[in-house]
Parts: sequence; C-alpha cells; structure tokens
Amino acid sequence: MNKVYKAHIIYTRQADSFEVLENGYIGVNGKGCVTGVAADLASLGCEDAEVTDLGDCLLIPAMNDLHVHAPQYRNQGLAMDLELLPWLQNYTFPEEMKFANLSYAERMYRRFVHDLWRFGTMRSCVFATVHTESTRLLMDLFRDAGMGALVGKVAMNRNCPAGLQESVEDMVKGYEELLACSQSSRRKVSEADKVRPIITPRFIPSCTPEMLRACGELAGKYGLPVQSHLSENRDEIAWVRELEKESKCYGDAYDRYGLFGQTPTVMAHCVWTAGEELELIKRRDVMVAHCPTSNFNVASGMAPVRQFLDEGIHVGLGSDISGGHCLSIFKVMVYAIQVSKMHYQQNHKRPFLTLSEVFWMATKEAGSFFGRVGSFEPGYEFDALVIDDKDLNHDNYTVLERLERYIYLGDDRQITHRFCGGREITGIGNLGTSTE
Repeated sequence: MNKVYKAHIIYTRQADSFEVLENGYIGVNGKGCVTGVAADLASLGCEDAEVTDLGDCLLIPAMNDLHVHAPQYRNQGLAMDLELLPWLQNYTFPEEMKFANLSYAERMYRRFVHDLWRFGTMRSCVFATVHTESTRLLMDLFRDAGMGALVGKVAMNRNCPAGLQESVEDMVKGYEELLACSQSSRRKVSEADKVRPIITPRFIPSCTPEMLRACGELAGKYGLPVQSHLSENRDEIAWVRELEKESKCYGDAYDRYGLFGQTPTVMAHCVWTAGEELELIKRRDVMVAHCPTSNFNVASGMAPVRQFLDEGIHVGLGSDISGGHCLSIFKVMVYAIQVSKMHYQQNHKRPFLTLSEVFWMATKEAGSFFGRVGSFEPGYEFDALVIDDKDLNHDNYTVLERLERYIYLGDDRQITHRFCGGREITGIGNLGTSTE
C-alpha cells in the first residue's frame, strides 16, 4: 500500500546543494521505496493515498554510520589522553575480552543499538569482537529493531591479548556460521538483507598473512563487503611497514590479500593517506570513513577530506565509538566541518567543507554502501527522520537555516519519527537502556 508524507522535505542529490521542498509531499510504495517528491498530490500521482501530515516538521534522510565499534560503547569518553596504540592495549582490548560473556554482551549491545536508534542512525558498519556467539546476538538485535547493519566478526590472531586471538580455522568457521544464519540456502548474501556480515580484519598489525588471506578468500567466495582501518596513526603506519615489507604502502598490504576493493570496501580514517595509496584507493573505488572526533581524541591527525572529494574518492562519516565520544552523526558533521576549516587555515588552496557536503556524506554518499539508501530520489529506500525543532526557536528562519541550527544545536529529543526501509521504527521495546 502506498503512503504519502507531507512536511518540509530536505535532501541532497549531489554534494554541492540541497533539495528543499517546503510543505512538500513524498510518496513511498509498499516495498518501502520512494516513488517521488512533489509540491502537490496530483504531481505525485497519489491523489487517493492516505496522507500523513507532519505539520511544520523537517523530513530528512536518516543517518548512516560507516565506522563504529559496538563493544567499545561502554568506553565512550575514557582514555582520551592516550594515542591509538596505548589506548588499544590499556582500554579497548580489555573491554572487548568481556564479550566472551553473552550476558554482558547482551546488556551492552542492547544499550548500543538503542542509542543508535535514539540518535537517528538507521544503518551502520559495525565492528563486533572475535566472539561468534556475541556477534550473532548483535546481528539479531539489529534485526529485531528493524534497523540496517553490516556487522563484522573481528579477525585477529597476533599482537593482542590471548583472549582476543583466534585461529584462522576458527575465524572461517565463525563467519560461515554467521552466514548460515543470514543467507539460508543462498550462496551469496543479498543486499536486500538489512543485516548481514562484513569481513573485518581489525587492521594489518593484528592479522598474520594467513589470516588476511583467509579473510580475502571469504570475501570473494561469499561476495561479502570488507571493512578495516587504514593509515590512522604514524606509529601504526611504521608498524605495518615492518610487518609487510613487500607492500608498497598500507593500502597495498590489504590489496595483496583481496581486501581492498575486490568486493565493496570501506576503510576508516585515512588520515595520512597520500601518493600511491591515494591512487590505489581511487583505482579500487574504496570508500573512506572519515571519523573526525576519533582522529582528534586519539591524536591521529586531520584527514584531508577536501582533497579526497576533489580526487573523486567516496567519503562517508563514522562515529568510531569509542575513539570518538558521541554516536550522533549530526555532531560528527560539525566536527568534519571544523577539521576542514583547520586545514583551510593551514593551506588556503582548498576550501573548507560546506553544510551540504557533510550532510551528503552522512546520507547519500555513506548510504550508497548499503544500497540505494540516503536520498529521497525515486527508487531509494525510505530511510528518514522527522525533526520537530520548535523548541529551538525556529521562527523567522528558513527551512535550511532550521536544519543547520538543528545539526549544531539539536539532539535526539527533536527526532519524533524514524524510518528504515519504509518501516517506521517506533521504539526499540526491550532493546532500551538497562540499569544493570
């Protein structure tokens, strides 16, 4: 059955401008996909459809998080005075070891999924841990919530605590168990599945060549996407150079094992990516997940996002909990603009990012990693947020000014409706926060 929603509609077809339709109409078909946006019902071709009038609210595409660590949820705001490698050893790895306990994993993962919902993030690329059972639990929680996620059982077998190391054989077996739950009898997992596995070698230092090779083979065999970290920290890059002496650059170390664009790939950070690595990203059509809050907090640096965009590289946004300290992609947009302004102060050759560009990165560009997601163009899945910003004193502001003020000043309290694939996600039910 077709549905129609009336509101102030805002989205981006391209990076350099907003599409704005005040008091407009958007049609959604029975499959949960947009049929069109128009100024009146007649132009939409839906005169007989029931209209949900959202009044003076803003209707925008939902947020997409291209890089987040679910088991680090509890560590938000901790150890922000450490750089990446000591932060991993002293805080992150000890917390992730706790997810061998399913009771603990369920308690933390319920809170995590609830807060993604709360902040309006309907699709995510998620790192879990090496533990197969708790990773399956996380996937089930996303399915129960009706939200989309690519969930990775992390692969690692060196340079980490023994409790987080896993043999190559057990890693492969764990992924195939997760696939069995996701694909029934299909050989490859369909993009139509909102929750599915993603191959996730943590990063080069945590994986032997045998582990990396097995990850690449799994990705190719089952048509699975890939996620990992790339050129986040200078010490990390030097470490990779020692471990993978035959590789021309950090990205090439992934590429040699079939983990760099052979299937859809997203690499987080790319703070120090340049030269040969940048050209390889372009050639392999690898997506970059820009995580400005994390890059500041663990002192990694400032990713050259304007250069990436100028070079035609695909860039989305990631919260990178818990290197980042907030799950809100709206706040990540603000940080992304601020980082680009710092770049601009250092080198006036490249302009800083605009609001439409970061909004596009968070919606249509990041959404493209999940399929036709992130826009209100015909055929796109209806992932949407309804924003009631009246308590932000929006009188006498244009619709676009209201959106900007919401991004900078608003929070989850102004989000009144959330949709994923055409379905309204009215609440998480027993996925809410716990007092334990």
